[in-house]
Amino acid sequence: MLTCKEQVARSSDYLDGQLTFRERLLVRHHLMFCPNCRRFIRQMRLMQATLKIMPDEPVEGVEALAQRLADERLKHHKDGE
Repeated sequence: MLTCKEQVARSSDYLDGQLTFRERLLVRHHLMFCPNCRRFIRQMRLMQATLKIMPDEPVEGVEALAQRLADERLKHHKDGE
């Protein structure tokens, strides 16, 4: 059985379908018994899906929006004290 470290090292290749049949079996066997590595794979899948839908070019006004949200959060945090 793979160790968690070995599993993590193979994760990208596993998700990209670049492992041999034997390697895929080893990964799947490890995932059956390791909830932490299953969570890690789910997080990697989510990250891949998020990256696929992100625009290639920066969205105009994002920095201003982020600053406004940060200012609002700070304001609400101070008002709550």
